[in-house]
Amino acid sequence: MAAAPGSRRFDLCSVDDVPPGTMKMCEVEDEMVLVTNLDGRFHATQGVCSHQYFELDKGFLTGDSITCALHLSRFSLETGDSLDPPAELPLAVYPVIVEAGRVLIEVASGPLEVNR
Repeated sequence: MAAAPGSRRFDLCSVDDVPPGTMKMCEVEDEMVLVTNLDGRFHATQGVCSHQYFELDKGFLTGDSITCALHLSRFSLETGDSLDPPAELPLAVYPVIVEAGRVLIEVASGPLEVNR
């Protein structure tokens, strides 16, 4: 299926690359995107903490949240909301499409949204 008008799709990885309860860092146009699999539900967020630049795949999954290993800020994987300080800005969240065994995101045209 093609992307909706005014948007574009990026193929991030195979569903097999992200077993349930794990995460995988992917790169899209020089930005890092974190793909997580929570019991078969795939999520995609910006891959770096909004508090300070630190890769979130070095953190850990707890329920439906990701915790940054640097300062222990925790974020909702559903909404991107910051759940624990010191981070105040949410993570950018990208709509996920699973198609033909691949994990894709569909985003608006223009630069990929990232909160810093």
